[in-house]
Amino acid sequence: MKAAGFKWAPKQELFVAPKWSCKREDLALELAGEIEPEGTTLAERAQMKADRLDEIAAKRAAQASAFTRAARDISQRFEFGQPILIGHHSERKARKDKERMDNALSKAAKAHDAIGYWQYRAEGVERHANRKNDPKVRARRIKTLLAELRDLQRNLNTAHKALDLCEKITTQEQIKLFLGRSDMHSFSLWSSVDRGEITPNEAREKAMAGARSIIESNNLSRWITHTLNRLAYEREMLGEVPRFEGEITPTLLQMFVREHGADKPKGAKVDEDLFSVECSAPLPAHIALGSTVELSGDEWRDLMQSCGYVPPAKKPAKPPVLNFKAPGGEITVKNRAVYSYAEKTEVLKQVELSKAEYAAIRDGKWTIESACGEFRVRTASDPHHKGAYYLAPRVCILITDQKQHAVPSCLQNMEAAQ
Repeated sequence: MKAAGFKWAPKQELFVAPKWSCKREDLALELAGEIEPEGTTLAERAQMKADRLDEIAAKRAAQASAFTRAARDISQRFEFGQPILIGHHSERKARKDKERMDNALSKAAKAHDAIGYWQYRAEGVERHANRKNDPKVRARRIKTLLAELRDLQRNLNTAHKALDLCEKITTQEQIKLFLGRSDMHSFSLWSSVDRGEITPNEAREKAMAGARSIIESNNLSRWITHTLNRLAYEREMLGEVPRFEGEITPTLLQMFVREHGADKPKGAKVDEDLFSVECSAPLPAHIALGSTVELSGDEWRDLMQSCGYVPPAKKPAKPPVLNFKAPGGEITVKNRAVYSYAEKTEVLKQVELSKAEYAAIRDGKWTIESACGEFRVRTASDPHHKGAYYLAPRVCILITDQKQHAVPSCLQNMEAAQ
């Protein structure tokens, strides 16, 4: 068991493996015959461990009390201030009692220190369980599992593409070019062909055999299945995945199948309510069989929900960038302090420049949102500043030879109020 990576847990009286693997699962099946899901939840297991640690802390508290009582009983010999009489027949017994009292006090102090240690361990177990149950932490764990799934699927996709390419190439020049590509499971064969140890056709056969071994690998299939099972468990713990009711688009479908490991997907709208996705390698088996799939909009929505896919929410659109002559030659914009996230406002002077003059400014150009939040303006360091560049104040720019917009309503209302 230890050779396979298991560790013995004495309190639970069982072996524990830190991570799943095909070898460990085979060993468990060989010994147990069947693997059943554990009935306890993460919170229950954490509570059981915390209870065990609290029990140890209680034992250390009892030990500390016992050692303290023993030291107090021994110290009664010296409670009236009787010194150790050197040379007296009682000297040996007195020194022995003092040594026993000191040892008891030392053990009591150690046991008392251990109480805090085991209580801290119990609190740490509960904090760790609460953290793992945090929805944000679980959502990040799902992202990590999806990245692992894409890595596994990428090996399978590369093997499929390498096998297809091997079946198409025939000339020795094509084979040598193929062997030089490290992404086609052939990087170890080019040197053998170059040294004349094997012929290009023999190298081609070996490359095809290597690709087939990956495609038909039982371990790779089991790893993918195991990762999908973990994803299903984490999603179930996170809660029900909402069904997407928005518009189905080819771009949305590409994002969906790519997240699950599809190789360079291309989405297309076949009919009014029929959408297709095509890949250069077979699609992940839990999505569809083959390299092409056509489904209706509702079927795609059901598939996304079953796979736990939630389309990303659209980011709010930024206000438009306006080019207008500001009343009074100044515009109030939002500004953030360098060391604070609290928003502040700042009044910027407006400077008129041509397109060419604005394009000549290389650094320090960006747009800033207005204080009212209805528009953005172009800003830059004042090009007319005389002195050090880093001391130039920030100004908003009016491009004179470009279409000018009307003054925004928020500025008109402000001017009327003044």
